[in-house]
Amino acid sequence: MRIITLTTDFGTGSSYVAAMKGVILSLNPQAVVVDVTHAIPAQDIRQAAIVLEEVGPYYPAGTIHLVVVDPGVGTERALVYARFFGQHFLAPDNGVLSRLARQQAPEEVRRLENQRFWRHPVSHTFHGRDILAPVAAYLSLGVLPEELGPPAELRVLLDWPQPRILPDRIIGVVEEIDSFGNLITNIRAEALAGRPTDRRAVVVCGIYETYGIYSTYAQQPADSLVALISSSGRLELALVGSNAARRLGIGVGTPVTVAWE
Repeated sequence: MRIITLTTDFGTGSSYVAAMKGVILSLNPQAVVVDVTHAIPAQDIRQAAIVLEEVGPYYPAGTIHLVVVDPGVGTERALVYARFFGQHFLAPDNGVLSRLARQQAPEEVRRLENQRFWRHPVSHTFHGRDILAPVAAYLSLGVLPEELGPPAELRVLLDWPQPRILPDRIIGVVEEIDSFGNLITNIRAEALAGRPTDRRAVVVCGIYETYGIYSTYAQQPADSLVALISSSGRLELALVGSNAARRLGIGVGTPVTVAWE
């Protein structure tokens, strides 16, 4: 028995999710199917890649992660199996695995070509149900990765901008907005190590600024902008008790600067 996780942009309560679960459980009724999220913004490959990087390492070795964020469904883009840190990933080769690949080279990559493990007929618009879901189920039953198709490489690796680290400032961007509307940047805690985190540190995001980098939201008053280190180890900006992204009109890609006076 193996855990199979699902990450999609189908939306909460989608019948598409239920269909994939039905395919998996028809082949392996003992499979443990876990919903990571179905709230990835539609066709947002970058957000899906961030989610996989953030949650994947917390699952047991041998977990099978099925990812369907696939704007190119039905085209010549490949579907792949990839193994990272002893876990199995099934996804389109469209960049959704590129955050994981940035951490470490995949231990194995194979192109999904063995139709013996697919559901037939295959819909041109629902490879999640007809290819990825049955392949996940067969893997959970002990089919070996080498049976799925020939060795391959990840061909699509997205560019992930890195912050500029200067003597008196660090310049980054908002990389992610979480479900609370908090603004997660690409500035990692390691880049801030050894620098002042008291009010000598000024954090500027768009036209807004705040002073100091704190440990918790509650260290600042309600409705104030607070900077802190997120649970993923990145600099975060939040509006205490509110939704920073919505209230301040800030989106992914907004510049963020930490400077020291």
